[in-house]
Amino acid sequence: MTRIIILAAGKGTRMNSELPKVLVLLKNRPMIKYLMDSVVAAKVDPKPIVVVSPDNKEIISQELKDYNVEYAIQDKQLGTGHAVACAQAALEKNNEKIDTLIVLYGDQPLLKVESIKAFAELNPDALTIMPTNLPDFEDWRQNFYRLGRIARGADGKVERIVEFKDASDEEKLITEINIGFMCFNYDWLFKNISALRNNNNQQEYYLTDMVNIAFAQGFEVSTYRIEPHEALGVNSINDLNVAENIL
Repeated sequence: MTRIIILAAGKGTRMNSELPKVLVLLKNRPMIKYLMDSVVAAKVDPKPIVVVSPDNKEIISQELKDYNVEYAIQDKQLGTGHAVACAQAALEKNNEKIDTLIVLYGDQPLLKVESIKAFAELNPDALTIMPTNLPDFEDWRQNFYRLGRIARGADGKVERIVEFKDASDEEKLITEINIGFMCFNYDWLFKNISALRNNNNQQEYYLTDMVNIAFAQGFEVSTYRIEPHEALGVNSINDLNVAENIL
């Protein structure tokens, strides 16, 4: 069985909005609904879990009342790794055998149905990530500049993901960009997620550090690349304008 988690606990402060970020309107529609429509159409998980905060659960659940979802609460904003850990109880309450877990983000509305289906067909020993490759950071692609970079070794294998705020000047030149979507071997993830540490500039538990853990354990981290237009997340007013143009 494959399950899907959608992270949606973030606030809309950088969007100049009092709404939760995932409810900011994209062409007069909350952006999370575009992703939800793709998840439903993919028919991978009949009841995905949406991770919310105590403050935004009510308003998000009201907006998503027409979707068959359940909720997990992230009581403190301690990073994406912490958010996924908060969903474990909801995932395991029915004692179902879960093989694969896909993590998506509610502020990335352009992910296609076909990509979700393809991601769900993977069966990683540890994890697979879904990056995008850019020709440069010019024009609308400048919106990707502050995202994490995929760091590969001399043999071309993924070694780690470097968050922008922790990246060196050389690492910031990398144009293979992490957009956050990850596909995990379920048992491996929850056996190792407690190893995450928050010794970074944000003092958060990054889910992306699971790549470092997998590499250290000798697992090969594979990638499933998507096009930049599909990979765009909405983290600012400028991102929102670009997403509107793409739609």
